[in-house]
Amino acid sequence: MLKIVPDPPHSPHSLEDTILQATEYALCAQTVAHQAIMLQPRSPVSVLMMAVTHELETLRMLLESALIQVQVPAAPRPVH
Repeated sequence: MLKIVPDPPHSPHSLEDTILQATEYALCAQTVAHQAIMLQPRSPVSVLMMAVTHELETLRMLLESALIQVQVPAAPRPVH
């Protein structure tokens, strides 16, 4: 018998792995933006690149916070 709706793709990565990978991509993007600013510091685009760098730093902090939340074990629930 054929399924009408296929199963969702199985992800071999855990949420923690996904957050770590996203953090690494954000760091790489931030490094590229910083390098672009260093190459053309007087360019009109450098102001936008500084804004991108700031936003990527904020994204990295949020991802690191999410990673900490994932790594902290859930508080044990009281047994009644």
